[in-house]
This record gives sequence, C-alpha cells and structure tokens, in this order.
Amino acid sequence: MGLGMAAGMAAGAAVQREPDFMIHGVVKYTIGGHELWLTTTTIGMMIISLILIVLAILAKRTMERATDVPGTFQNILELGVEMLEKMTQGILGKNARRFANYIGTIFLVILFCNLSGLLGLRAPTADYGVTFLLGMVTFGIVQYQGIKNRGVRHFTSLFEPIPLLFPINLIGEVANPISISLRLFANLLSGVIIMGLWYGMMPIFANIGIPAALHVYCDLFSGCIQTYVFCMLTMVYINDKME
Repeated sequence: MGLGMAAGMAAGAAVQREPDFMIHGVVKYTIGGHELWLTTTTIGMMIISLILIVLAILAKRTMERATDVPGTFQNILELGVEMLEKMTQGILGKNARRFANYIGTIFLVILFCNLSGLLGLRAPTADYGVTFLLGMVTFGIVQYQGIKNRGVRHFTSLFEPIPLLFPINLIGEVANPISISLRLFANLLSGVIIMGLWYGMMPIFANIGIPAALHVYCDLFSGCIQTYVFCMLTMVYINDKME
C-alpha cells in the first residue's frame, strides 16, 4: 500500500508542471572565449523584427499603389498615420513631424512585443534589458534636444530655482529613463508571472477558455496601455526640452 501511494504521488508530481516564467537560454555559442546565449528574449525580438520588416515592405508597396478606393490594408495604414499625427501634435505641436517617425517606430516595436504573449512567446518587454535600452535611447534624444535648443542653460537649469536643489533636479533628470523603463518592464513581467503561475499550477481543465480572459487583460489591454504611456511620456520629456 505504501508503495502504491508513493507511486501515485510520483505520478501526480510528474503530471503537475512547475510554473515557468523565466528567461531561458536556447542556443549557446562562444565568441572570444566568452560563453554567450541566444535567449527566449532574443528569439522573440528576432521574430517581432521580422514581422515588422514584412509589414513595412507591404505597407510601402500598398501606399505606392494607393488608389482613390482604398482596400482594407490601405485604410488601416491611413488610420494609423492619422492617429499618430494626432497623438504627436497634441503633445509636440509644431515639432510633431520631426519626431513622428521615432514615436511611431517605438510604438509599433513596444506594441508588438507586448502582444507577443498572444502568440505563445515570452514578451521581450518583460526583460529589463530591452526596456532599459528603450529608456536610454529616449534619454539620449531628450538630452540632445536639451543641449541643442537650450545650450548652456540645459545644464544651468539644474540649479534653478536655487542651487541647493541641484541634487534633486539631477536625480529627477536621471530618473526619467529609469522610471519609464521600469514601468513598462514591471507591468509586462507581472502579466508573464500571472500566466506562468496559472498554466503551471492549475489543472488541465482550467486551462481551457479561462486563460483567454487573462490574456486579454495581461497582454492586450495592459500591453496597449503601457505602449501608449511610454510614448506619451517620451513626447512629454522631449517637449520639455523644446522650449
């Protein structure tokens, strides 16, 4: 009887899966004596990049052959461009056209990364290495615009309204890219953890239908909201340096 119970417990443990929401190494290679890995994040970014490149090629061909009676894809493209123009003009005003390409690019990249969970991928934006890089690119653009438009005042403004506030102003300036990258990362990681716990700990019958509602919130709703927030904050930071 004891052996039967032990066998049953072992079988149950074998059936139950461990929650899996970590970044995994897929392919190992060596460069200069250093061991490197292609991770699930790298694979996800490669797939998303390929999808975006294909869509860009199709969009270019579609707009080159645009007609007065547009098809479905052309209508989607024109609607997307109009929404991008409204979003950028609402924050950047007359400078919207200068940054529309960048905002549109990071919007698509972040959106597709966030929605990749619907395709069974681990969202690349749930890796802080990805979101931190996005934040640093934004930080570089913001600082460049500040120096370009303000000159020396870009640095002296850190001592305003009184020099005593310099440490606080400096921390606030450096915290901008960290805050937007952490916000995006944390929200996407929480969704990955929730879905990993559900699939790993719930019985098989609970994985039919019910996870769809969780994916709608964790991937679709939260993913779209965080994409919009990241782009809006990026434009706010840039516009602050345009004055």
